[in-house]
Amino acid sequence: MINEILKQKASAIKLLLTDCDGVLTDAGVYYDELGENLKKFSIRDGMGVERLRKYAGVDTGIITGERSPSVIKRAEKLQITELHLGVKDKPEVFKEICNRLDLEPHEVAYIGDDYNDIEIMLLAGLTACPSDAMPYVKAHADLVCEAKGGEGCFRELAELIIDSKNNVVVKDGTITLNTGRVIGKGHPCYIIAEIGINHNGSLETAKQLIDEAVAAKADAVKFQKRTPEICVPKDQWEMMRDTPWGRITYIDYKRKTEFGIAEYAAIDQYCKKLGIDWFVSAWDAPSVDFMERFDTVIYKLASASLTDFELIQRILETGKPLMLSTGMSTMKEIEDTMAYINAFDANYPLFIAHATSAYPCPPQELNLKMIQTLEAKYAGIPIGYSGHETGLATTVAAVAMGATFVERHFTLDRAMWGSDHAASVEPQGFQRMVRDIRDVEIAAGDGVKKVYESEIGPMKRLRVNISPEYKEKPVI
Repeated sequence: MINEILKQKASAIKLLLTDCDGVLTDAGVYYDELGENLKKFSIRDGMGVERLRKYAGVDTGIITGERSPSVIKRAEKLQITELHLGVKDKPEVFKEICNRLDLEPHEVAYIGDDYNDIEIMLLAGLTACPSDAMPYVKAHADLVCEAKGGEGCFRELAELIIDSKNNVVVKDGTITLNTGRVIGKGHPCYIIAEIGINHNGSLETAKQLIDEAVAAKADAVKFQKRTPEICVPKDQWEMMRDTPWGRITYIDYKRKTEFGIAEYAAIDQYCKKLGIDWFVSAWDAPSVDFMERFDTVIYKLASASLTDFELIQRILETGKPLMLSTGMSTMKEIEDTMAYINAFDANYPLFIAHATSAYPCPPQELNLKMIQTLEAKYAGIPIGYSGHETGLATTVAAVAMGATFVERHFTLDRAMWGSDHAASVEPQGFQRMVRDIRDVEIAAGDGVKKVYESEIGPMKRLRVNISPEYKEKPVI
């Protein structure tokens, strides 16, 4: 599994930066007759630089505190133009390179061997060190090479990057659900009404919400499935809470909001009758086992579960498409989860939803440009948006910015009792949101400039010089 995570990180690398002394050299000091400081380089490492450029399209840069003339000569021979000598502040140089070359930190690898490399290693997306590096450096490196400095350690990392680039699975950007609906680029946005636990334990309320979702022309409704005894920390079980069922313990409250086999069987039949997709966010492995009784279209992984690899493993074993939500997550956590899934099956049907886990979320924290960041980083995977804001315009904007699916919490009344109602959309609002999303999709057009029939009249009235092909064209 560790090797697969390394390969996933390596596949994103566009530039490999390296320390020189102790990595490209054996850290020995040599002098010529004039007393110049000289270094011994490995031919294997030099071949690694050339192979990295030729077979992976990845350039090499050197960041070193050294000023040895032999380093300059070696860089010239290997056509390394990103050469930084006598550096006192390596992290600052790293940031300058990223800004100048328009690279994200996760797209840059670094290999170092000493304590002054730690700060820059904390910034890079993939890190390595030779086998004779300082112990503290080894503890921070993604890869501890088998070779020593100056004896092929750079080549090891280079070959890992080359191998990862040559084994990247290219996906076509769409996934077909078991209901025949296609989600991805070039297809209408898949709109999900997240009922979650807004049914407050009532099957009747759940059916009313499904009715309203159908009326709003949503594509799917989603619920949440938990095993309370697993998902609620034991120290919170006996906390008292005021609920619609009176003042009861927190664990009893969570039990009352959970649907069982009878309720989900009714929901399954009701959704099929109305022709709307349905699925759940499963919060624990037993909940996945429970849901396998039903032929739902997707499994959703909530933002809180992004690092729950036991749960992810159980979902992957079902073979059903998986939708990841990325709220409250670092980019590294997303990368690690993606690597875990790719290690299971590089072709696994997968969606990624950008999200910010604040309820409700203020506009300044929505960060909708992350949709495009994820799209660029994970080419071929449908990227969407899970919103928790109070307005509708930003969700419509997410579609305009490339979201292939969107999810919003859905309620009959935002004033109802419960934790998620305040950040939910009411039926009339959901109808407007779906309408506006469809209008945006139609308005996007095909990107090809043309003169429409409706423009001919204004053209003939207002334009001084009319192109010949339009002079005789009748006004409609």
